[in-house]
Amino acid sequence: MIDKRLKTILVFLVTIALLVNTSAATCNIVVITDPTGTDPNGAAAGSMSFADNMFQSTFILSKEKHFSVLSGGEGNSTERLRAITSTLTSLENGASPSTAANAANSYSGIRVMVGTATQGAAVGGSYDVYVVTVANDGTITVTPHASDGVAVLPAGTKGAIIHLRNTEGNPLYGTAEAVRQQTAINIGKMIRDGYPATKILGSAMAEVAQDAGEKYGGGGNNLVSSISTGDMFTPAKLNTTGYPMDEAYSKECPTCGWSIGFPAADNYQTCPYDGTALKTVSATDALSDKITVTSNTTSVSTYGTDAAGISETTQELVQYSVKKNGFNSATIASTINKAIDNGNLVGVNYIEPKDINIVESTRSVGVYYKPLPDGRTSPPWNLPISTSLLDIVGSIQTAIGLILIILVLFRSTLISSFLKKRR
Repeated sequence: MIDKRLKTILVFLVTIALLVNTSAATCNIVVITDPTGTDPNGAAAGSMSFADNMFQSTFILSKEKHFSVLSGGEGNSTERLRAITSTLTSLENGASPSTAANAANSYSGIRVMVGTATQGAAVGGSYDVYVVTVANDGTITVTPHASDGVAVLPAGTKGAIIHLRNTEGNPLYGTAEAVRQQTAINIGKMIRDGYPATKILGSAMAEVAQDAGEKYGGGGNNLVSSISTGDMFTPAKLNTTGYPMDEAYSKECPTCGWSIGFPAADNYQTCPYDGTALKTVSATDALSDKITVTSNTTSVSTYGTDAAGISETTQELVQYSVKKNGFNSATIASTINKAIDNGNLVGVNYIEPKDINIVESTRSVGVYYKPLPDGRTSPPWNLPISTSLLDIVGSIQTAIGLILIILVLFRSTLISSFLKKRR
């Protein structure tokens, strides 16, 4: 059974398919540097394309089962959504990557690539890929595969799968074949030299963006730690391209971590807090940084709401709290509740320390939100008087209001009656 989050994604995809020209990713990459799933950065996957409408549909992530589904191809968009649905259903029911990816072969022109943290990777349907394997002795094997059944990176193997074609209209059209091969070789070298999968993914996407022009996000997923770039690089408007992955994305302070994205970053040269010169961060480095777990980063997952912006804002709040106070559920809850009071976090109810799950060994924090009742966008005010007293005051105000209305409506009659009594 597909979980609620994946069902929501599929409903979104169907809606988008009816409204816009749905994009098909032309670059799909899965990298696995630790097939045991022990390294928190040991498996990653991502997509991008020269085409419009690069939504997160092109790199779906299951945080619970640690797999990613990358899609593409030139076939009908409705058929692509059916292939994605079939693939997801298979994976949710425990199918292997090769079995799940094989679903794409039932739909003309469609491609589905599956990457997992521990079960390897596979691609099916319409594809031109290189499968990279790296043996324990450092031997790199790069094997081309074209559309013929399913191409597989076996479970327990260090390696990668990279698909790359050019989109019509791309100024660098015709470069895909050479770039696909060279990027595959470079991925193999980086795996051999010990780089984590999340960093290799960013480097490979930078090479493709620059040399083959399939450069618009898209985004990436960390399959082990269940971190996604989300909508960092996807287009803000329909029928437009995503963020160009061969350009600068932001500026950040190397001292305190403050950052600001372009184009607003053009107005800053130094950190507004400590005056440190800002460092310019490329889009692909920003992607790698976002999905890479380090001693200075924290993986944050949110549950109980799919409201826009909640996940991203919660991650910033939790990372700030952890950096300042460590992995303390009480201080994390306090930080989140203050953000709700300040209006920086909208659409969720106050939380308690028991609503926060911390796994310090993997620097992971889960925040469980409660839905707000009666369609509220913010919790009720925490006033120093009881709500029952407010109800009484409200009733008194209503009664006074009614009396005033009666006096206005019958003022002439009441005045006449009063004058008669005085006589």
